[in-house]
Amino acid sequence: MLDKSVPYIPFTMTREFDALPLPSYQLPENYRFVFYKPGDEQAWAVIETAVAEFDSTEKALNYFHSSFAPFSSELPHRMLFIENSAGKKVATFTAWRSNDTHKPRLHWLAVLPEEQGKGLAKALAIRVTELLYELHPNQKPYLTTQTWSHPAVRLYQKLGYEILQDENYPQITEILNNL
Repeated sequence: MLDKSVPYIPFTMTREFDALPLPSYQLPENYRFVFYKPGDEQAWAVIETAVAEFDSTEKALNYFHSSFAPFSSELPHRMLFIENSAGKKVATFTAWRSNDTHKPRLHWLAVLPEEQGKGLAKALAIRVTELLYELHPNQKPYLTTQTWSHPAVRLYQKLGYEILQDENYPQITEILNNL
């Protein structure tokens, strides 16, 4: 969930090749990874809207259709979901790539609020990082995030991702260190 009580500063994180190995991680019982299938855009939009990335599922669907739909052949091996035992999609993360340089990118991590705290985000972050290494050998994965997503930032840091230092770095680290 986004924490809009802190100042908003966007930034980039990357993971070096010599970072510590990713930990192994199992999903909790009764959960499983599944890849995107046509029609899953509605589930993606619901999950992303539930964590306040979008004001409405309509806006989330518009984003999906403009950013992901043009690359529909890539989604079945890049967009991951976690389903619960009832088959409901409760979390998502995408092993994407930048549109201009095709650098490997972790994109749009989200877990339904009622499913948070179960390790689903960690499992997705590990699996998507592994997937990016498989799809883009010898390339460093990156992600864009913001101070509002400080719980996710802490997770990424535990997995070896580092904040790229730029003119905002001192302010970003001050905000994160005071939380």
